[in-house]
Amino acid sequence: MQESRSVSLARHQGGVLRPETRETAPGPGRDPRTAAPARPLPWLLAVAGAFTLVQLTLAVPGVGLGWDETVYVSQVGPQAPAAFFSAPRARGITFLVAPVAAWTTSTEALRVYLALLSGCGLFVALWVWRRLLPVPVLAVAGALFASLWVTVFYGPQAMPNLWVALGALAAVGCFLRAARDPGDRRALIGLGAGTALAALMRPTDAVWLALPLTVAALSVRNTRRTLLLAVLVGSAVLGCAEWVVEAYAAYGGLGARLARASEIQGHLGWYFAVDDHARALGGRTLCRPCDGSLSHPVGALWFLALPLVVAGGVRAAARTGQRTPVLLASAVGAALAAPYLFTVGYAAPRFLLPAYALLALPAAYALVRVCALPRRRPAVVALVVAALAVHLAVQYRILDGVTDRARATFAANGRVAAALRAQGVRPPCVLTGDDAVRIAFLLGCASRQATGHDVSITPEALAGAGVRQPVGFLFSGGQRVPSYARSWRPLDLPDPPARPGYRAYVSPAARTEPPAPVAAVRAH
Repeated sequence: MQESRSVSLARHQGGVLRPETRETAPGPGRDPRTAAPARPLPWLLAVAGAFTLVQLTLAVPGVGLGWDETVYVSQVGPQAPAAFFSAPRARGITFLVAPVAAWTTSTEALRVYLALLSGCGLFVALWVWRRLLPVPVLAVAGALFASLWVTVFYGPQAMPNLWVALGALAAVGCFLRAARDPGDRRALIGLGAGTALAALMRPTDAVWLALPLTVAALSVRNTRRTLLLAVLVGSAVLGCAEWVVEAYAAYGGLGARLARASEIQGHLGWYFAVDDHARALGGRTLCRPCDGSLSHPVGALWFLALPLVVAGGVRAAARTGQRTPVLLASAVGAALAAPYLFTVGYAAPRFLLPAYALLALPAAYALVRVCALPRRRPAVVALVVAALAVHLAVQYRILDGVTDRARATFAANGRVAAALRAQGVRPPCVLTGDDAVRIAFLLGCASRQATGHDVSITPEALAGAGVRQPVGFLFSGGQRVPSYARSWRPLDLPDPPARPGYRAYVSPAARTEPPAPVAAVRAH
């Protein structure tokens, strides 16, 4: 019954969204060449399957947990005590990884689980749009988004941004379907689930998702407006509830947590970070501070061209009677990008994943329409295909560099952990200082900081703990050693990438075990 309903989204007329023609019988405002194929399943399965396969091949093997990932996974993993959980973080990704992280310490198992899950998530998020836009547009949009190096890299990672992207993509599609047909209960459920998922992962992102959808809901007929607003607001509140409750339980209130989160993120305010994000797309997973020249300009060309292609997609959709879904996807994508482009003073490519997921729809619409031009079509198609091939080659060259660096860092951290273990740093133990979170997790130690954004212990408490158990202070370069550690035993450690002169001071409780007697070894 649901499939037989009108599948073209309503035209925006007089501020009201109303049903239009059926997909099988295009009206005068529709271009038959852009009508959706009858079977979207193979197209979208192919896109999601390819996305999953690329992750498993390129982004899973040998890539250890990053710093942020370690914080999230340690909350439920049995390998080490939970790392300090700072104010900006939300526990959504921890809940997502818990089914695997709670029973195994295998990073590769966790990566495979997330790769499969993200592939399924992409399929579902695209599937809800099948009644709104032609399936070739959805397939191209999915391929554009899934082929970005940042999407592939973060697909199998325990990070929240991709899940905000998938939740937002599904929520906007379900909103459009529910606005068109109040009897589409699945769409209402999808709207609530997508919004709640985004809020659970990153509450502030959910606010920027809900704002344009709230404005759009006000243009809907009164009979549907109340229901849409109720589902939208209710699901956002539900998704944010855990974060708000934790704010009052651990941070002194919601305002205090927001202020602390702003402080940790460099004090949110007016910044022009568009150029920072262009620099970061050259392969920097975190650009803070983001200075210097644009090291990989070819990798940022698509980012700079994206607004023009999106505008072209909106214009093309207006001519074929599909302006509303394309325009709303563009508006919500822009809203999700705005805070990171203009209020955060640094850049990370993953921040814009929700925007890329939604802006891929108008971009794909523009490309499909260009390829459908009757005049000089072979030449136009060849040009588009060549541009996409170059784009794909650039993306995977950057991805190769990012994954190689991640593997090198993981291997180096393993050598550091082995060196510390050989010097008597074994559980129960505590590490503090430079990159203590990841090294401590590999050793099974707790990680605590007496300074900086993640303060969770005092210097006096660290000094006292060093008498009872192994405590190590990690540092590199010309960093100062705190007074409580200056009398501890110094150790030279293998240098991780970008950390020359990596060393440690370990407390007296860290004692190396003498080698076992030869006779005992033979007897064993």
